[in-house]
Amino acid sequence: MPSTTIGVISDTHGLLRPGVIEALCGAEHIIHAGDVGAPGILETLSGIAPVTAVRGNIDKSAWAQKLPETEVVEIGGISIYVLHDLEKLDLNPRAAGFKVVISGHSHTPKQEMRDGVLYFNPGGAGPRRFKLPVTVGRLIIEPDQVWAEIITPDLLKETK
Repeated sequence: MPSTTIGVISDTHGLLRPGVIEALCGAEHIIHAGDVGAPGILETLSGIAPVTAVRGNIDKSAWAQKLPETEVVEIGGISIYVLHDLEKLDLNPRAAGFKVVISGHSHTPKQEMRDGVLYFNPGGAGPRRFKLPVTVGRLIIEPDQVWAEIITPDLLKETK
C-alpha cells in the first residue's frame, strides 16, 4: 500500500492565504481542526480534497453549528481523533485505539509522541497571532507508520 498524505490545518479565522492553499495541494484528505471562521474556507479546501472539520471556539454562526466538536477519521487503517482544544480531550486515545490526535487552538505548531500516540497541532494558518509563524501540516500514513511535518507556506507577497 502506498503512503497517504493528509493536509492538516487549523485556526484560519476566515483567512485562507494563497501559500496555504498551495501547501495543501496534493493532499488526499484535509483535516481542519477548528476556528474555521467562514464557510468559504471549507468550500475552497473541498476543491482540493475531501475535508473533515471540527468546530472551534470562534465558530459560533449558524453554518458552524453543523460542524461537530470532535470527529473520528479512519484513513489508511489509522484512526485519528480530531478536536479543536487539546485541553478538552476527554478520552484516553491509546485505550480507544487512536494512533493520532489532531488539535488546534493554540496557534503553536507542535508534534509529540505520547504513550504510542502522535499528538499533532499544525499551528495557525490564518491571521498572524503574536509572533507565531503561519503554518499548516502534513500527516503521512504509510503501511507501518504515521508521521507528521510542519510546513511554513511561502508567505512572500502575503501581508496579513
